[in-house]
Amino acid sequence: MKVKRIVANVAASDLSAAKRFYGEALGLDVLMDHGWIATYGSAADMQAQISFAAEGGSGAPVPDLSVEVDDVDEALARMRQAGFAIEYGPAVEPWGVRRFYVRDPFGRLVNILAHL
Repeated sequence: MKVKRIVANVAASDLSAAKRFYGEALGLDVLMDHGWIATYGSAADMQAQISFAAEGGSGAPVPDLSVEVDDVDEALARMRQAGFAIEYGPAVEPWGVRRFYVRDPFGRLVNILAHL
């Protein structure tokens, strides 16, 4: 057996808020929308991963989701432009990433990062 995909499911009463954060601010595509569930993603090849952590590193809390992007500055600007408060960073971390934390409209802490 080979795991083909891992999908994070977030309970949300307002799917338009997901569109604003994940679709518009992060730029993900709508891969599926049945009205009661919408899945956002990218056509790019992604690895299936799941992490378990006792802390978020550098004394930060463990994020609910981590999203790797190719341009942290652009992601940061888009989040600020959309009105989402940055809760940590941006910071260059000793393990070789630049990142920031932002809370999505559903209260999930999202770690947005790029490898240096």
